[in-house]
Amino acid sequence: MKISKYLIPLLILFSGCKKNFLDVPLQGQSTAQNDPNYAQNLVTGVYSSLIYTDAGGPFGGFDTHGFAFISATNIMSDDADKGSYPGDQDATAGQFDLFTFTSGNSFINSIWSGHYAAISRTNNALAALNQAPLDSTTVRRLRGEVLFIQAYYYFNLVRFFGGVPIIITIPNGPQAANTDPAYVTRATVDAVYNSVIIPNLEYTIANCPVRGQTPAGRITKGAAETLLAKVYLYLQNWQKTLDLTSSVMTEGYALVPDYSTIWRTAGDNNIESIFEIETGSYGNTDAGIPLYSECQGPRAQGGGWNNPGFNYPTGDLGWGFCTPSQTLLNSYEAKDTIRKNATIITINPDPNAPYGAILWDGFVVPNQSKVQNSYYNYKAYHSERNDNIEPYFGNRDRKEKNVHLLRYAEVLLLHAEAANELNQQSLAIGDLNQVRQRAGLDNTLASNQTDLRNAIWQERHVELALEHDRFFDLVRQGRAASVLNAAGKNFVAGKNEILPIPGVQIALSGGKLTQNPGY
Repeated sequence: MKISKYLIPLLILFSGCKKNFLDVPLQGQSTAQNDPNYAQNLVTGVYSSLIYTDAGGPFGGFDTHGFAFISATNIMSDDADKGSYPGDQDATAGQFDLFTFTSGNSFINSIWSGHYAAISRTNNALAALNQAPLDSTTVRRLRGEVLFIQAYYYFNLVRFFGGVPIIITIPNGPQAANTDPAYVTRATVDAVYNSVIIPNLEYTIANCPVRGQTPAGRITKGAAETLLAKVYLYLQNWQKTLDLTSSVMTEGYALVPDYSTIWRTAGDNNIESIFEIETGSYGNTDAGIPLYSECQGPRAQGGGWNNPGFNYPTGDLGWGFCTPSQTLLNSYEAKDTIRKNATIITINPDPNAPYGAILWDGFVVPNQSKVQNSYYNYKAYHSERNDNIEPYFGNRDRKEKNVHLLRYAEVLLLHAEAANELNQQSLAIGDLNQVRQRAGLDNTLASNQTDLRNAIWQERHVELALEHDRFFDLVRQGRAASVLNAAGKNFVAGKNEILPIPGVQIALSGGKLTQNPGY
Protein backbone atom coordinates (compact mmCIF):
# COMPACT_ATOMS: atom_id res chain seq x y z
CA MET A 1 0.00 0.00 0.00
CA LYS A 2 1.36 3.41 -0.99
CA ILE A 3 1.17 6.02 1.72
CA SER A 4 1.69 9.72 1.24
CA LYS A 5 1.61 10.76 4.88
CA TYR A 6 5.39 10.35 5.14
CA LEU A 7 6.04 13.27 2.82
CA ILE A 8 6.56 16.66 4.51
CA PRO A 9 9.02 19.51 3.97
CA LEU A 10 12.59 19.31 5.27
CA LEU A 11 13.03 20.25 8.89
CA ILE A 12 15.75 22.76 9.73
CA LEU A 13 19.08 20.94 9.73
CA PHE A 14 20.63 20.69 13.21
CA SER A 15 18.11 23.13 14.70
CA GLY A 16 18.38 24.07 18.33
CA CYS A 17 19.63 26.87 20.58
CA LYS A 18 19.90 27.90 24.22
CA LYS A 19 16.71 28.65 26.09
CA ASN A 20 16.23 32.36 26.81
CA PHE A 21 13.44 34.89 27.24
CA LEU A 22 13.12 35.26 23.46
CA ASP A 23 12.08 31.61 23.16
CA VAL A 24 8.51 32.24 24.33
CA PRO A 25 6.32 30.80 21.56
CA LEU A 26 3.92 32.98 19.63
CA GLN A 27 0.35 32.82 20.91
CA GLY A 28 -1.31 29.77 19.46
CA GLN A 29 1.90 28.41 17.94
CA SER A 30 2.31 24.64 18.10
CA THR A 31 5.08 23.33 20.32
CA ALA A 32 6.20 19.92 21.49
CA GLN A 33 4.59 20.67 24.85
CA ASN A 34 1.13 21.78 23.72
CA ASP A 35 0.44 19.95 20.46
CA PRO A 36 0.33 16.13 20.33
CA ASN A 37 0.67 16.26 16.55
CA TYR A 38 3.91 18.25 16.66
CA ALA A 39 6.15 15.33 17.64
CA GLN A 40 4.24 12.92 15.43
CA ASN A 41 4.79 15.21 12.44
CA LEU A 42 8.52 15.19 13.18
CA VAL A 43 8.40 11.38 13.22
CA THR A 44 6.72 11.54 9.82
CA GLY A 45 9.64 13.70 8.70
CA VAL A 46 12.02 10.96 9.80
CA TYR A 47 10.21 8.44 7.63
CA SER A 48 10.22 10.84 4.68
CA SER A 49 14.01 11.21 4.95
CA LEU A 50 14.26 7.68 3.56
CA ILE A 51 12.89 9.14 0.33
CA TYR A 52 14.34 12.61 0.12
CA THR A 53 16.15 15.07 2.36
CA ASP A 54 15.84 17.94 -0.15
CA ALA A 55 18.63 20.54 -0.10
CA GLY A 56 20.32 20.59 -3.46
CA GLY A 57 18.63 17.86 -5.42
CA PRO A 58 19.96 14.46 -6.50
CA PHE A 59 23.14 15.76 -8.14
CA GLY A 60 25.54 17.05 -5.51
CA GLY A 61 22.81 17.47 -2.92
CA PHE A 62 21.74 15.25 -0.05
CA ASP A 63 21.17 11.59 -0.94
CA THR A 64 19.93 8.69 1.16
CA HIS A 65 18.66 6.21 -1.47
CA GLY A 66 18.95 7.95 -4.84
CA PHE A 67 21.53 7.95 -7.62
CA ALA A 68 24.53 8.33 -5.28
CA PHE A 69 23.33 5.45 -3.08
CA ILE A 70 22.79 3.25 -6.15
CA SER A 71 26.32 4.08 -7.30
CA ALA A 72 27.94 3.32 -3.94
CA THR A 73 26.13 -0.01 -3.57
CA ASN A 74 25.05 -1.74 -6.80
CA ILE A 75 27.46 -0.09 -9.26
CA MET A 76 30.39 -0.49 -6.86
CA SER A 77 29.68 -4.24 -6.61
CA ASP A 78 29.99 -6.97 -9.20
CA ASP A 79 26.21 -6.89 -9.67
CA ALA A 80 26.35 -3.97 -12.07
CA ASP A 81 28.40 -1.72 -14.31
CA LYS A 82 27.96 2.04 -14.62
CA GLY A 83 25.86 1.70 -17.78
CA SER A 84 24.56 4.57 -19.93
CA TYR A 85 27.26 5.61 -22.44
CA PRO A 86 30.98 6.48 -22.11
CA GLY A 87 31.41 9.95 -20.68
CA ASP A 88 28.03 10.10 -18.97
CA GLN A 89 28.56 10.68 -15.22
CA ASP A 90 32.10 9.28 -15.42
CA ALA A 91 33.22 11.68 -12.66
CA THR A 92 30.52 10.43 -10.26
CA ALA A 93 28.91 7.02 -10.87
CA GLY A 94 31.73 5.96 -13.20
CA GLN A 95 34.33 6.35 -10.45
CA PHE A 96 32.42 3.86 -8.28
CA ASP A 97 32.42 1.37 -11.14
CA LEU A 98 36.21 1.62 -11.57
CA PHE A 99 37.21 2.43 -7.96
CA THR A 100 38.91 5.65 -9.07
CA PHE A 101 37.00 7.91 -6.68
CA THR A 102 38.73 10.41 -4.43
CA SER A 103 37.52 12.49 -1.50
CA GLY A 104 36.29 15.03 -4.05
CA ASN A 105 33.64 12.79 -5.59
CA SER A 106 30.37 14.71 -5.21
CA PHE A 107 28.28 11.55 -4.82
CA ILE A 108 30.35 10.55 -1.78
CA ASN A 109 29.62 13.90 -0.20
CA SER A 110 25.94 13.48 -1.11
CA ILE A 111 25.80 10.20 0.82
CA TRP A 112 27.53 11.69 3.86
CA SER A 113 25.43 14.88 3.83
CA GLY A 114 22.19 13.07 3.12
CA HIS A 115 22.65 10.61 5.95
CA TYR A 116 23.55 13.30 8.47
CA ALA A 117 20.67 15.51 7.32
CA ALA A 118 18.39 12.54 7.94
CA ILE A 119 19.99 11.87 11.33
CA SER A 120 19.31 15.47 12.28
CA ARG A 121 15.62 14.76 11.69
CA THR A 122 15.81 11.81 14.07
CA ASN A 123 17.41 14.03 16.72
CA ASN A 124 14.71 16.68 16.39
CA ALA A 125 11.97 14.07 16.60
CA LEU A 126 13.48 12.43 19.68
CA ALA A 127 13.80 15.79 21.43
CA ALA A 128 10.15 16.59 20.69
CA LEU A 129 8.98 13.19 21.91
CA ASN A 130 10.62 13.87 25.27
CA GLN A 131 8.12 16.73 25.75
CA ALA A 132 5.12 15.48 23.77
CA PRO A 133 1.67 15.40 25.49
CA LEU A 134 1.14 11.79 24.48
CA ASP A 135 0.60 8.64 26.50
CA SER A 136 3.76 6.78 27.44
CA THR A 137 3.03 3.74 25.26
CA THR A 138 2.67 5.92 22.17
CA VAL A 139 5.82 7.84 22.99
CA ARG A 140 7.82 4.65 23.40
CA ARG A 141 6.50 3.25 20.14
CA LEU A 142 7.27 6.43 18.19
CA ARG A 143 10.65 6.67 19.84
CA GLY A 144 11.36 3.07 18.83
CA GLU A 145 10.49 3.84 15.21
CA VAL A 146 12.81 6.85 15.13
CA LEU A 147 15.66 5.00 16.85
CA PHE A 148 15.38 2.18 14.30
CA ILE A 149 15.76 4.57 11.38
CA GLN A 150 18.63 6.34 13.13
CA ALA A 151 20.33 2.96 13.67
CA TYR A 152 19.80 2.07 10.02
CA TYR A 153 21.49 5.30 8.90
CA TYR A 154 24.46 4.72 11.20
CA PHE A 155 24.74 1.12 9.97
CA ASN A 156 25.02 2.51 6.44
CA LEU A 157 27.55 5.14 7.49
CA VAL A 158 29.81 2.71 9.34
CA ARG A 159 29.78 0.35 6.36
CA PHE A 160 30.44 3.17 3.90
CA PHE A 161 33.06 5.12 5.88
CA GLY A 162 34.20 3.17 8.94
CA GLY A 163 34.24 5.25 12.12
CA VAL A 164 32.11 8.40 11.87
CA PRO A 165 31.04 11.21 14.22
CA ILE A 166 28.23 10.19 16.56
CA ILE A 167 25.65 12.97 16.47
CA ILE A 168 22.66 12.03 18.59
CA THR A 169 21.84 15.40 20.13
CA ILE A 170 20.88 18.78 18.71
CA PRO A 171 23.85 21.17 18.46
CA ASN A 172 23.76 24.08 20.87
CA GLY A 173 23.68 26.86 18.30
CA PRO A 174 24.28 27.05 14.54
CA GLN A 175 28.09 26.99 14.80
CA ALA A 176 28.31 24.03 17.15
CA ALA A 177 28.09 21.46 14.36
CA ASN A 178 31.46 22.65 13.05
CA THR A 179 33.15 23.53 16.35
CA ASP A 180 31.95 21.14 19.07
CA PRO A 181 34.45 18.21 19.14
CA ALA A 182 31.60 15.72 19.37
CA TYR A 183 30.41 16.73 15.90
CA VAL A 184 33.76 16.77 14.10
CA THR A 185 35.55 13.82 15.74
CA ARG A 186 35.28 10.34 14.28
CA ALA A 187 34.17 7.71 16.76
CA THR A 188 35.55 4.20 16.39
CA VAL A 189 33.60 1.57 14.49
CA ASP A 190 33.01 -0.30 17.76
CA ALA A 191 31.66 2.85 19.40
CA VAL A 192 29.17 3.44 16.58
CA TYR A 193 27.90 -0.12 16.94
CA ASN A 194 27.86 -0.21 20.74
CA SER A 195 26.72 3.35 21.48
CA VAL A 196 24.10 3.84 18.77
CA ILE A 197 23.18 0.95 16.51
CA ILE A 198 22.79 -1.90 19.01
CA PRO A 199 21.09 0.00 21.87
CA ASN A 200 18.76 1.75 19.44
CA LEU A 201 17.58 -1.51 17.95
CA GLU A 202 17.23 -3.14 21.36
CA TYR A 203 14.93 -0.28 22.38
CA THR A 204 12.85 -0.72 19.23
CA ILE A 205 12.51 -4.46 19.86
CA ALA A 206 11.24 -3.77 23.36
CA ASN A 207 8.75 -1.05 22.41
CA CYS A 208 7.41 -1.60 18.89
CA PRO A 209 4.61 -4.05 18.04
CA VAL A 210 4.90 -7.12 15.86
CA ARG A 211 3.69 -7.34 12.28
CA GLY A 212 -0.09 -7.00 11.99
CA GLN A 213 -0.44 -4.90 15.14
CA THR A 214 0.63 -1.64 13.50
CA PRO A 215 -0.20 -0.11 10.10
CA ALA A 216 1.74 -1.35 7.08
CA GLY A 217 4.84 0.72 6.50
CA ARG A 218 5.58 1.44 10.14
CA ILE A 219 8.58 -0.02 11.93
CA THR A 220 7.91 -3.28 13.74
CA LYS A 221 9.63 -5.43 16.30
CA GLY A 222 10.44 -7.86 13.48
CA ALA A 223 12.19 -5.14 11.47
CA ALA A 224 14.39 -4.25 14.44
CA GLU A 225 15.15 -7.91 15.17
CA THR A 226 16.10 -8.49 11.53
CA LEU A 227 18.35 -5.45 11.29
CA LEU A 228 20.00 -6.28 14.62
CA ALA A 229 20.53 -9.87 13.46
CA LYS A 230 22.22 -8.49 10.37
CA VAL A 231 24.38 -6.21 12.52
CA TYR A 232 25.47 -9.16 14.64
CA LEU A 233 26.22 -11.13 11.47
CA TYR A 234 28.70 -8.40 10.50
CA LEU A 235 30.15 -8.62 14.01
CA GLN A 236 30.26 -12.45 13.70
CA ASN A 237 28.14 -12.95 16.80
CA TRP A 238 26.49 -16.01 15.32
CA GLN A 239 24.42 -16.97 18.36
CA LYS A 240 22.70 -13.61 18.59
CA THR A 241 22.03 -13.65 14.86
CA LEU A 242 20.49 -17.11 15.20
CA ASP A 243 18.36 -16.14 18.21
CA LEU A 244 17.03 -12.93 16.66
CA THR A 245 16.16 -14.50 13.33
CA SER A 246 14.54 -17.44 15.14
CA SER A 247 12.23 -14.94 16.82
CA VAL A 248 11.36 -13.25 13.51
CA MET A 249 10.48 -16.64 12.05
CA THR A 250 7.63 -16.93 14.59
CA GLU A 251 6.03 -13.57 13.80
CA GLY A 252 3.92 -14.31 10.73
CA TYR A 253 6.32 -13.60 7.88
CA ALA A 254 6.63 -15.98 4.93
CA LEU A 255 7.99 -16.21 1.40
CA VAL A 256 5.54 -15.08 -1.27
CA PRO A 257 4.95 -17.80 -3.88
CA ASP A 258 5.92 -15.67 -6.89
CA TYR A 259 9.31 -13.97 -6.62
CA SER A 260 8.62 -11.61 -9.54
CA THR A 261 5.65 -9.94 -7.82
CA ILE A 262 7.83 -8.59 -5.00
CA TRP A 263 9.11 -5.79 -7.26
CA ARG A 264 5.68 -4.51 -8.29
CA THR A 265 3.25 -2.26 -6.45
CA ALA A 266 1.12 -5.36 -5.82
CA GLY A 267 4.04 -6.78 -3.84
CA ASP A 268 4.52 -3.79 -1.54
CA ASN A 269 4.07 -4.59 2.15
CA ASN A 270 3.33 -8.23 1.40
CA ILE A 271 3.86 -11.10 3.83
CA GLU A 272 7.56 -11.24 2.94
CA SER A 273 8.18 -7.53 3.53
CA ILE A 274 9.94 -6.58 6.75
CA PHE A 275 11.27 -3.07 6.05
CA GLU A 276 10.77 -1.11 2.86
CA ILE A 277 10.89 2.55 1.86
CA GLU A 278 7.30 3.71 1.49
CA THR A 279 6.69 6.03 -1.43
CA GLY A 280 3.46 7.65 -2.51
CA SER A 281 1.91 10.75 -4.02
CA TYR A 282 1.59 14.32 -2.83
CA GLY A 283 -0.57 17.02 -4.41
CA ASN A 284 -1.54 14.81 -7.36
CA THR A 285 2.04 14.11 -8.31
CA ASP A 286 4.44 11.26 -7.72
CA ALA A 287 6.64 11.58 -4.65
CA GLY A 288 9.12 8.74 -4.68
CA ILE A 289 12.90 8.53 -4.39
CA PRO A 290 14.41 11.01 -6.87
CA LEU A 291 15.69 9.30 -10.01
CA TYR A 292 15.58 5.80 -8.50
CA SER A 293 13.63 4.25 -11.37
CA GLU A 294 14.51 6.80 -14.03
CA CYS A 295 18.28 6.61 -13.75
CA GLN A 296 18.10 2.81 -14.09
CA GLY A 297 15.46 2.65 -16.84
CA PRO A 298 16.02 1.40 -20.44
CA ARG A 299 17.60 4.12 -22.57
CA ALA A 300 17.30 4.86 -26.28
CA GLN A 301 20.30 4.66 -28.57
CA GLY A 302 20.81 8.11 -30.13
CA GLY A 303 17.39 9.59 -29.40
CA GLY A 304 13.86 8.49 -28.72
CA TRP A 305 12.15 5.38 -30.03
CA ASN A 306 8.68 4.43 -31.03
CA ASN A 307 6.95 1.14 -31.63
CA PRO A 308 4.83 1.24 -34.81
CA GLY A 309 2.44 -1.65 -34.91
CA PHE A 310 2.37 -2.10 -31.12
CA ASN A 311 -0.46 -0.76 -29.04
CA TYR A 312 1.89 0.03 -26.16
CA PRO A 313 3.48 3.16 -24.69
CA THR A 314 6.41 4.57 -26.62
CA GLY A 315 9.57 6.43 -25.69
CA ASP A 316 12.48 5.33 -23.56
CA LEU A 317 12.21 4.90 -19.80
CA GLY A 318 15.33 6.41 -18.35
CA TRP A 319 19.07 6.86 -18.44
CA GLY A 320 20.38 3.30 -18.51
CA PHE A 321 22.61 3.41 -15.42
CA CYS A 322 23.33 0.45 -13.13
CA THR A 323 23.48 -2.09 -15.94
CA PRO A 324 23.41 -5.69 -14.68
CA SER A 325 26.87 -7.13 -15.25
CA GLN A 326 27.95 -10.22 -17.13
CA THR A 327 29.26 -11.49 -13.81
CA LEU A 328 25.75 -11.32 -12.35
CA LEU A 329 24.24 -13.03 -15.40
CA ASN A 330 26.77 -15.84 -15.09
CA SER A 331 26.00 -16.30 -11.38
CA TYR A 332 22.59 -17.92 -11.93
CA GLU A 333 22.23 -21.66 -12.23
CA ALA A 334 20.75 -22.87 -15.52
CA LYS A 335 17.40 -23.60 -13.84
CA ASP A 336 17.30 -20.30 -11.90
CA THR A 337 15.21 -18.54 -14.54
CA ILE A 338 12.51 -17.25 -12.20
CA ARG A 339 14.88 -15.01 -10.25
CA LYS A 340 17.06 -14.14 -13.22
CA ASN A 341 14.12 -13.01 -15.34
CA ALA A 342 12.63 -11.00 -12.46
CA THR A 343 15.95 -9.27 -11.78
CA ILE A 344 17.30 -8.50 -15.25
CA ILE A 345 15.57 -7.01 -18.29
CA THR A 346 17.33 -8.78 -21.16
CA ILE A 347 17.11 -7.20 -24.60
CA ASN A 348 16.87 -9.53 -27.60
CA PRO A 349 20.34 -9.25 -29.22
CA ASP A 350 18.95 -9.67 -32.76
CA PRO A 351 18.88 -6.18 -34.32
CA ASN A 352 16.25 -7.40 -36.77
CA ALA A 353 13.88 -8.68 -34.11
CA PRO A 354 10.52 -6.86 -34.01
CA TYR A 355 11.14 -5.92 -30.37
CA GLY A 356 13.84 -6.26 -27.74
CA ALA A 357 11.71 -7.13 -24.71
CA ILE A 358 8.12 -7.00 -23.53
CA LEU A 359 7.94 -6.09 -19.84
CA TRP A 360 5.51 -7.58 -17.36
CA ASP A 361 2.91 -4.83 -17.93
CA GLY A 362 3.08 -5.07 -21.72
CA PHE A 363 5.50 -2.18 -22.27
CA VAL A 364 7.62 -2.84 -25.34
CA VAL A 365 11.34 -2.10 -25.35
CA PRO A 366 12.65 -1.95 -28.95
CA ASN A 367 15.28 -4.21 -30.43
CA GLN A 368 19.01 -4.00 -29.88
CA SER A 369 19.51 -1.46 -32.66
CA LYS A 370 17.47 1.13 -30.74
CA VAL A 371 18.56 0.74 -27.10
CA GLN A 372 21.74 1.80 -25.35
CA ASN A 373 22.46 -1.39 -23.36
CA SER A 374 21.60 -5.08 -23.45
CA TYR A 375 20.54 -5.39 -19.79
CA TYR A 376 18.64 -3.27 -17.26
CA ASN A 377 17.61 -3.56 -13.62
CA TYR A 378 14.11 -5.06 -13.56
CA LYS A 379 13.79 -4.58 -9.79
CA ALA A 380 13.89 -0.81 -10.34
CA TYR A 381 11.17 -0.81 -13.01
CA HIS A 382 7.86 0.95 -12.30
CA SER A 383 5.09 0.90 -14.87
CA GLU A 384 4.09 4.03 -16.79
CA ARG A 385 0.99 2.50 -18.31
CA ASN A 386 -2.08 4.71 -18.06
CA ASP A 387 -4.51 1.99 -17.07
CA ASN A 388 -3.81 2.00 -13.30
CA ILE A 389 -1.51 -1.01 -13.39
CA GLU A 390 0.69 0.94 -10.99
CA PRO A 391 0.19 4.48 -9.60
CA TYR A 392 1.84 7.04 -11.86
CA PHE A 393 1.01 10.74 -12.30
CA GLY A 394 3.69 11.36 -14.91
CA ASN A 395 6.56 12.57 -12.70
CA ARG A 396 9.16 10.13 -13.98
CA ASP A 397 12.02 11.25 -11.73
CA ARG A 398 9.90 10.67 -8.60
CA LYS A 399 8.14 7.39 -9.46
CA GLU A 400 6.29 5.70 -6.61
CA LYS A 401 8.72 2.81 -6.37
CA ASN A 402 9.00 1.21 -2.93
CA VAL A 403 12.49 -0.14 -2.20
CA HIS A 404 12.61 -3.40 -0.24
CA LEU A 405 15.49 -3.21 2.25
CA LEU A 406 14.70 -6.20 4.49
CA ARG A 407 12.56 -9.19 3.61
CA TYR A 408 11.91 -12.67 4.93
CA ALA A 409 14.12 -14.43 2.40
CA GLU A 410 17.08 -12.63 3.94
CA VAL A 411 15.97 -13.70 7.42
CA LEU A 412 16.19 -17.33 6.28
CA LEU A 413 19.66 -16.74 4.82
CA LEU A 414 20.87 -14.91 7.93
CA HIS A 415 19.53 -17.77 10.04
CA ALA A 416 21.21 -20.30 7.74
CA GLU A 417 24.59 -18.57 7.84
CA ALA A 418 24.57 -18.28 11.63
CA ALA A 419 23.44 -21.89 12.06
CA ASN A 420 26.19 -23.14 9.78
CA GLU A 421 28.88 -21.21 11.65
CA LEU A 422 27.54 -22.76 14.87
CA ASN A 423 27.89 -26.24 13.33
CA GLN A 424 24.14 -26.75 13.00
CA GLN A 425 24.31 -27.80 9.36
CA SER A 426 20.91 -29.51 9.20
CA LEU A 427 19.22 -26.31 10.33
CA ALA A 428 21.15 -24.27 7.76
CA ILE A 429 20.25 -26.70 4.97
CA GLY A 430 16.55 -26.42 5.80
CA ASP A 431 16.65 -22.62 5.60
CA LEU A 432 18.63 -22.62 2.38
CA ASN A 433 16.31 -25.09 0.72
CA GLN A 434 13.25 -22.95 1.48
CA VAL A 435 14.76 -20.11 -0.53
CA ARG A 436 15.86 -22.42 -3.34
CA GLN A 437 12.50 -24.18 -3.57
CA ARG A 438 10.67 -20.87 -3.98
CA ALA A 439 13.01 -20.18 -6.91
CA GLY A 440 12.12 -23.54 -8.48
CA LEU A 441 15.51 -25.10 -7.76
CA ASP A 442 16.55 -28.46 -6.38
CA ASN A 443 17.70 -28.79 -2.80
CA THR A 444 21.32 -27.96 -2.08
CA LEU A 445 23.91 -30.70 -2.31
CA ALA A 446 26.21 -28.93 0.17
CA SER A 447 26.61 -30.64 3.51
CA ASN A 448 29.88 -29.75 5.24
CA GLN A 449 30.49 -26.35 6.79
CA THR A 450 32.77 -24.96 4.08
CA ASP A 451 30.55 -26.02 1.19
CA LEU A 452 27.46 -24.73 2.97
CA ARG A 453 29.10 -21.39 3.69
CA ASN A 454 29.85 -20.96 0.01
CA ALA A 455 26.37 -22.12 -0.97
CA ILE A 456 24.72 -19.63 1.39
CA TRP A 457 26.89 -16.78 0.11
CA GLN A 458 26.01 -17.75 -3.46
CA GLU A 459 22.31 -17.85 -2.58
CA ARG A 460 22.54 -14.36 -1.05
CA HIS A 461 24.10 -13.14 -4.29
CA VAL A 462 21.33 -14.29 -6.62
CA GLU A 463 18.39 -13.94 -4.22
CA LEU A 464 19.32 -10.38 -3.17
CA ALA A 465 20.92 -9.24 -6.45
CA LEU A 466 20.71 -5.47 -7.09
CA GLU A 467 19.22 -4.92 -3.62
CA HIS A 468 22.16 -2.78 -2.46
CA ASP A 469 23.88 -5.35 -0.22
CA ARG A 470 26.33 -7.20 -2.44
CA PHE A 471 29.37 -4.93 -1.97
CA PHE A 472 28.98 -4.92 1.82
CA ASP A 473 28.65 -8.71 1.78
CA LEU A 474 31.90 -9.12 -0.12
CA VAL A 475 33.74 -6.86 2.31
CA ARG A 476 32.48 -8.63 5.43
CA GLN A 477 33.24 -12.02 3.88
CA GLY A 478 36.82 -10.94 3.14
CA ARG A 479 36.38 -11.64 -0.59
CA ALA A 480 36.06 -8.13 -2.01
CA ALA A 481 39.45 -7.94 -3.67
CA SER A 482 39.39 -11.38 -5.30
CA VAL A 483 35.77 -11.21 -6.50
CA LEU A 484 35.74 -7.61 -7.68
CA ASN A 485 39.10 -7.78 -9.43
CA ALA A 486 37.96 -10.94 -11.22
CA ALA A 487 34.92 -8.96 -12.36
CA GLY A 488 37.16 -6.29 -13.89
CA LYS A 489 36.99 -3.75 -11.09
CA ASN A 490 40.11 -1.96 -9.84
CA PHE A 491 39.58 -2.72 -6.16
CA VAL A 492 42.58 -2.09 -3.90
CA ALA A 493 42.70 -4.26 -0.77
CA GLY A 494 43.24 -2.33 2.43
CA LYS A 495 41.79 0.83 0.90
CA ASN A 496 38.57 0.36 -1.03
CA GLU A 497 36.70 -1.57 1.65
CA ILE A 498 35.42 1.86 2.71
CA LEU A 499 34.96 5.21 1.00
CA PRO A 500 37.07 8.30 1.61
CA ILE A 501 35.78 10.92 4.01
CA PRO A 502 34.49 13.75 1.78
CA GLY A 503 37.11 16.46 1.40
CA VAL A 504 34.54 19.21 1.84
CA GLN A 505 33.56 17.75 5.24
CA ILE A 506 37.19 17.67 6.36
CA ALA A 507 37.49 21.33 5.33
CA LEU A 508 34.30 22.29 7.18
CA SER A 509 35.65 20.61 10.32
CA GLY A 510 38.82 22.69 10.15
CA GLY A 511 40.84 19.56 9.50
CA LYS A 512 39.59 17.76 12.61
CA LEU A 513 37.98 14.94 10.65
CA THR A 514 40.67 12.43 9.71
CA GLN A 515 40.90 10.73 6.30
CA ASN A 516 40.70 6.98 5.69
CA PRO A 517 43.91 5.10 4.79
CA GLY A 518 44.97 5.27 1.16
CA TYR A 519 43.03 8.41 0.30
